[in-house]
Amino acid sequence: MNAFRGTLVSLTTVVALTAATGPAPAGPPPDPPSAGAPGLGDPFFPLDGNGGYHALHYGLTLDYTPADTHLDGRAVVTARATQNLSRFDLDLSGLTVRSVRVGAAPAAFHRVGQELIVTPRTPLHRGEVFDVTVAYDGSPQAINVPGDPYDGWNITDDGAFVAGEPQGSRTWFPLNNHPLDKAAFDFTITVPEGYTAVANGTLAGQRTRQGRTTFRWHSPEPMAGYLATATIGKFSTDSYRTPSGLPVFTAVDPREAAASAPVLKRLPEVVDWESRLFGPYPFGAAGAIVDHAPQIPYTALETQTRPLYAHAPEIVTLVHETAHQWFGDSVSLARWQDVWLNEGFATYAEWLWAEQHGGIPAQQAFDAYCAKPANDPIWAFPPAAPGDFSHLFDAPVYDRGAMALHAVRTVVGDRAFFRLLRAWAGRHRDGHGTTEEFTSLARTVSPRDPGPALATWLYGKGKPVQSCSPATTSR
Repeated sequence: MNAFRGTLVSLTTVVALTAATGPAPAGPPPDPPSAGAPGLGDPFFPLDGNGGYHALHYGLTLDYTPADTHLDGRAVVTARATQNLSRFDLDLSGLTVRSVRVGAAPAAFHRVGQELIVTPRTPLHRGEVFDVTVAYDGSPQAINVPGDPYDGWNITDDGAFVAGEPQGSRTWFPLNNHPLDKAAFDFTITVPEGYTAVANGTLAGQRTRQGRTTFRWHSPEPMAGYLATATIGKFSTDSYRTPSGLPVFTAVDPREAAASAPVLKRLPEVVDWESRLFGPYPFGAAGAIVDHAPQIPYTALETQTRPLYAHAPEIVTLVHETAHQWFGDSVSLARWQDVWLNEGFATYAEWLWAEQHGGIPAQQAFDAYCAKPANDPIWAFPPAAPGDFSHLFDAPVYDRGAMALHAVRTVVGDRAFFRLLRAWAGRHRDGHGTTEEFTSLARTVSPRDPGPALATWLYGKGKPVQSCSPATTSR
């Protein structure tokens, strides 16, 4: 009885409240499905990347024959919709798309320039995780843009040298091609027996059948598309673990083996030294690919976990590309104009290596650059404002970017400066960073504000004569 009466009171109360307030108001109507943006709006590469989704994982199955440069590819892109999507784009240049599926259903598609435009059979809902499978084939070609005709898939005399900065990954697989969109990768690459296919991460398996060898590579940490590789050649390989247990895999063209050996032998030492300076090594594998690619004008690229060298590297190059594993790979760009955060940091790592291994002090390197005349290319533009994409990899980005870091060190002192480097790498691990965020963090490490020095070195036009004077740089 008492329980029954209590129920009546509760029901009466609900009825009374409903009568007084009326029915609950309806929520806002859902957004209608719409097309994802064809680019992420990067000031230098506005069509790179795509809106409406975030890539989570790429599963790439590739079959390549060096004799005829033919690639058969199948890419499974797992992504999460960030809006209600009626269609979306992937970045892809060249090659022939044979089919596209979203989930289990065939999808309509067409091509416009670098855009592969996919229309699923039914719209995708915001937050939905979906797979898009693209089957494609052809002979990949590097992107030939002014100042860089070697971006992407490059043919060598025994395979392919695959380096994708800044846009070239779309020459060999479809993707959301901007560093803002990072994902895990798995590669299954089949080549003729006697060839080796090297990608990022750890070697998960290798099998030869009917004259062809398949290599499986697993790279679980988030990676920007331009840092992926699938370099193919007749390599000599070596695998081992460092004293700390980090797995290392190297692949070296035999023609570069003698010159490479003394430098590659020091890779564990370099990783250990940089880990002490910058914080724990950010990935589960390390290594190197040393190809014989004399036609490539640049020497190396910081492909994630396994930097790629066009020929035998010098020790400073190994130091530079290994430093990129923290600065550029783990902490990635949010926009390409901030590439000094990659190259300035890696260049300053070279200065620190010299300073701590019997070379000149970093201050002396700084002074040597300061001695350059006002018309030297290093003063052509400020490193944080390159102007356009054609200057992304010019001297100011590297050398004046390193000078900016040394100017911070001069202001805040060594203890605070090295704390700053570790904090930057740690707080943005597996993520992104901007110049503004670095400046803000730098202002927190010391009572002495490095903001004015950073403003001068990163944004000031021409040679900062006053900031180069000995009175302002001595410590």
